Amino acid sequence: MGSLFEVIEAEEAEVRGRVEQLEVQLVELSERLGAERERLSRLVITRETVVEPLARMTGDSAVDESVSSAGDGSPFAGAERQVVGVLSVPKWQPGMETSALPRVYQDILEIVDDAPGPVRAKQVVPRIGLPVENGKIEVTRSKLKRLVVRGWLDETTPGLFTPSRARRTHSSNSP
Repeated sequence: MGSLFEVIEAEEAEVRGRVEQLEVQLVELSERLGAERERLSRLVITRETVVEPLARMTGDSAVDESVSSAGDGSPFAGAERQVVGVLSVPKWQPGMETSALPRVYQDILEIVDDAPGPVRAKQVVPRIGLPVENGKIEVTRSKLKRLVVRGWLDETTPGLFTPSRARRTHSSNSP
């Protein structure tokens, strides 16, 4: 009968080892879960904190509702929204100065405004102090297109950028 007890003791030791490993994993997972819950809490607070100024910046009360409700239901609810975080390039409105834009966008607008005609991203890149490389040209082109979408520039034909007609009209009518 001694061999039966040996088998049971061996199996008991094996199971005890697995239990100890699982307990270690449980502690690790509990710590990770706590850290992720803390991060989630901070993100929720950040979103709630940003909603009001973002709505004021864009003049869009729908932002307030869509960003506030993003935490409800699915974690992917509202993922199709274009606004994620702070809007660095606000939509142009009459009376708005270029000082409302980040410095690089101000520089780009100044270059486009001073140009005798439409400009390409490739022409803007060296004037804002970047090397003329494909990556820098593409990043600048995306900034130019963002300025178009937000009403600061017009894209007369694909790849050619000019000051927006609305901005020119408004500034020429200003006293």
